[in-house]
Order: sequence, then structure tokens, then C-alpha cells
Amino acid sequence: MTKQAVIESCGETLAMHSEIDWVDALLQEGNDGAPNAGHSATTMSIDVEATSSPFPLRGLTPLTRTAWSGSGEVVIADVCGSGFDVRMKPAGSRADLTVRWRPSASRSAARFGLPNRFKLLTREAIVHYPVLWWASVHGKAPLHAIACTVSGSVALLAGPGGVGKSTLLQRELADGGRATSDNLCAADGRSAWGLVEPMRIEGERGARTTHGRVEVTLPGRVSCLMPDQVVVVRRGSGESAAMLPCDPEDAIRSLVTGTYAAGELSRFWAYAATLAAGTGIGPAHPQVVDVARAFASRLDCFELRLARTPGARLGEMVSQAEAIA
Repeated sequence: MTKQAVIESCGETLAMHSEIDWVDALLQEGNDGAPNAGHSATTMSIDVEATSSPFPLRGLTPLTRTAWSGSGEVVIADVCGSGFDVRMKPAGSRADLTVRWRPSASRSAARFGLPNRFKLLTREAIVHYPVLWWASVHGKAPLHAIACTVSGSVALLAGPGGVGKSTLLQRELADGGRATSDNLCAADGRSAWGLVEPMRIEGERGARTTHGRVEVTLPGRVSCLMPDQVVVVRRGSGESAAMLPCDPEDAIRSLVTGTYAAGELSRFWAYAATLAAGTGIGPAHPQVVDVARAFASRLDCFELRLARTPGARLGEMVSQAEAIA
């Protein structure tokens, strides 16, 4: 039996414990060296049990083909196609998630045949999606955006996956910058709380993951930042990068579409809807548009058009834009 880990993720204090060694290893790797939150009161627990017995369904009624609910409790079989069954039990300000590994033959084979994909799917199914949903119950919404310090400011970087946000962030972190995450956050329109996971970048050193990338520890991690500007990152075709004013409506559209297009969240929406329907708490749908609008309508918005050849420094571009403004 492994020691319990307590971390802060998405503004929630999360306690994790696994009786299965290989699951524990995946969880610890996914925690990316985040500091232990110590004796802070936890708002969510995740307990992975060693038993392969199904969760009892007595007293529960069918919710979907693979989900059952009753008295505020939800059971989901083979959640997200991961091979894990889960039981969610919210109680006041705390939610308890119990997890059991009960795979079919094909799910079990995926663990060994597609290890990189399986690792990411496991994190999503039993950690990321539950904590993002619980954060939405507490007034936040998931965003595919990066909050980071830049030349004395705090930028919220928006844009689709693969546009170059992580590369920009990597350069800022190398110069001593701070960030809540490299990928996903939970936000309420004023602050952004990072989802704890490793940074995924192009490179040779690190644990191999999908799309030819590697995972490395995110340096300069902080749990929360308050952005003072929105920067929409776009690919350009020019020889040099340019920072331009951006219409707030365009910034909202970028934040929202980038979030819904993110592959990391492709299974989240059905997961969150199932939990909302079965527990009867929280929003039927996370308030993504409202949160994006709260940021963009209040903050200065810019568009960063990257050069054809990578090399732009976010700090320099932000400083130029602020000088013009």
C-alpha cells in the first residue's frame, strides 16, 4: 500500500492513494513533482482499490448505458474507455472518487500495446477530468490556456494546440518565469489555477509521449495567477513576429474554440455531463463562454502572430505592445 499524496490542482486540494503499484507510479509521474499540500483540508480524494469486483448497483438506477446513479452517487463502468470503473460520491464541499481496474481483454492489451496513449488516458479518466469537474462545481471552468508571468505582467495565452504556446512558455521559464501549467487550467474569469501534469515539448530528453513529444518537469510552477492581459497566439508567414491589438470578441472566440478543440478534453464533456446529471449538482455544462468573456471583456487583448521561423520571445513582444499602448 502506497503513501497518500496531497497536491493542489485546479484550485482543489486533491488526496490520492493507490493500492495498485503500477497505477501509483502513473499517478506519481503525473504529479510532476508538485509539492505536497501537507495538512491542508482536502476537497477531493481519489482512492484506487486493488479489487476487481464491480461496484454494487443496488439502489441505483440506469443513467446511461454504462452509468448508474442514486442518492447523489454515480458509478461509471469503463470510464472514457480506460478499463477503470469509478464511483463518485460528493458530500458537501468534498468529493470522493473510488477507482477499480476492471478491464476487458482489449483494454488490458492497450496498457502494454499503446503505453503512451494509455498513460495519458489513465490520468485523464481518474485524475484530470474528476478534478476539472469538481472545480466547475465550485464556479470555475476548464480552459485550454496558459497563465504565465511575462516581463512583470501576467499573460493568458490562448490558441489551438500545436500553435506554439508551449515553445513560447519554455523560453520564458528558462529566464525565470512562472506558470500555472503548460496546457490546461481551471479559471473563473479573474484567476487561473493550473492542472498539474508534466510539460510536453519537442525534444530528445524526457519520457516519451504522444505526437513525438517528451514529458519534462514544468519549472517555475505556481498554483494560481491573475492574468492582466489575453494574448491570442497565431501562426504567421512573415519573417518576424508581430504583436497587434486584438478585438475582445476574437479573444473570446479563441479561448472558447481552443478549449473545445483540445484533444486533451475530448472525453471530458460527456464525463462532466454524466456526473452533473447523476449527482444533480454543479452546472449542466461548465461555463466556458462566460469565463472567457469575463477575461477578455476586462483585460487588454493582443494577437501575437508568430514568424515563419520560431524564435520570438514572448517577454519582448509583450513589452513592445505595452510601450505602444
